[in-house]
Amino acid sequence: MNFILRDFEKIVCVAIFAAMTALGFVNVVVRYLTSYSLASSEELLTNGFLLLTIFGAAIAARSGDHLAVTLLYDLVPAPARKAILLLATALSALLLALSAWFCWQLVTNQMSSGIRSYALQIPAWYYSVGLPFGFALILIRYLQYAQEVWTGRAGTEVANG
Repeated sequence: MNFILRDFEKIVCVAIFAAMTALGFVNVVVRYLTSYSLASSEELLTNGFLLLTIFGAAIAARSGDHLAVTLLYDLVPAPARKAILLLATALSALLLALSAWFCWQLVTNQMSSGIRSYALQIPAWYYSVGLPFGFALILIRYLQYAQEVWTGRAGTEVANG
């Protein structure tokens, strides 16, 4: 159970990527054999890429591999680094919390309006429901990494975990 909690986003990414690979392969085979393509595959693959990106960002946030500009951080002494870390963490947490909240608003809007997807005609919120949870997971993983940087444990437990 601890493995699932620790590596949830990795498990989700593996499942999404495997499904996308299988769907892409089936689409190529069908197109080769029949000269027709599965119209729904584009819709499913596009939304799969979106979820894969969000949950992949959670993996990067947990290990500190997210995009960062550290020029100023690397040039200042250790006490100033703590202040920069606090400011960067607070601003990042605010951005991620707002992203999760706005994505939740998107999902509730799609649910209440009854909008449907263009190819499969299923409720559009089926595709969007993972977004707020993905952003919330990025926030949690980013805060975990920031706490490890603050306590000086970054790079040891993450690499061994």
